[in-house]
Amino acid sequence: MPLSPRVPDLRALDLLLSVARLGSLGRAAAEHGITQPAAGSRIRHLENLVGQPLIERSALGSRLTTEGALVADWAREVVGAANSLDAGLDALRTRTEGRIRLGASLTVSEYLAPHWLLALRARRPDAAISLRAVNSSEVARLVLEGEVDLGFLEGPELPDGLEARTIARDELVLVVGPGSTWARRRRAMTIEELLGVGLVAREPGSGTRHALEAALADQGRLAEPVVELSSMTAIKAAVEDGVGPAVLSSLAVAGEIALGRLRRIEVDGLQVRRELRAVWPSGRRHSPVLRDVLAVAVERSPDGDDEE
Repeated sequence: MPLSPRVPDLRALDLLLSVARLGSLGRAAAEHGITQPAAGSRIRHLENLVGQPLIERSALGSRLTTEGALVADWAREVVGAANSLDAGLDALRTRTEGRIRLGASLTVSEYLAPHWLLALRARRPDAAISLRAVNSSEVARLVLEGEVDLGFLEGPELPDGLEARTIARDELVLVVGPGSTWARRRRAMTIEELLGVGLVAREPGSGTRHALEAALADQGRLAEPVVELSSMTAIKAAVEDGVGPAVLSSLAVAGEIALGRLRRIEVDGLQVRRELRAVWPSGRRHSPVLRDVLAVAVERSPDGDDEE
């Protein structure tokens, strides 16, 4: 069945994802090696196809609209599949034995992996590397079933049958939109207040959600989420628009907090620090390419574990 002419260009979808991650059309244009006017033209063409504005521009930068966050959520899987196809075709073209399949949680894939892949291309120009972005429980399944060679996940528990190495550390923080009543209070939130608030939450199976629920297990159960979303981009857009607060990775919200688009709220007695880990089947030895992947992940990540 031929594709509809309304299907957007992959480069435009990839650019939209970069805007969501970087919070700036100019920085996204630089990352893609094009001028800002060319990037603006590409986004406008995408908006014309969709029939909705996807980006809001201001003196603080660029943010995705609610519609833009939805499109980005759908586009992430499409762009990931295209990257996997490109890696496979590259392996066929070069007949390389360095084809590596990676699986990563959404936090890792959005905020850490892009830096790794750039460094890996410089270190291993002949390696064909594909990346699948899924939640942490799905990463574990893909590794155990041999569908990926190496996984990167969040969460306090390591499934049976896997070995792991810490590649980065972060913490979970509570954020609200700048117009929220919570943003105007001067004192920290209590655990009891947090338990009673409907959060904008990640889907079940997410490492972020599991880590928060585990940290609060002795305190009580969280209220039902006001909404569950499967991408950081969509969650941050919902929080900024006042749908509700969210507890997210500090890596994911650092840019928005710096720009004033999100406000961090302290919670007395809540400290959720966690390890982001590379995982592989127990007993398996790494190929030279996989060793390079691990080395780059540690070198290019905050608070990486330098021990082999």
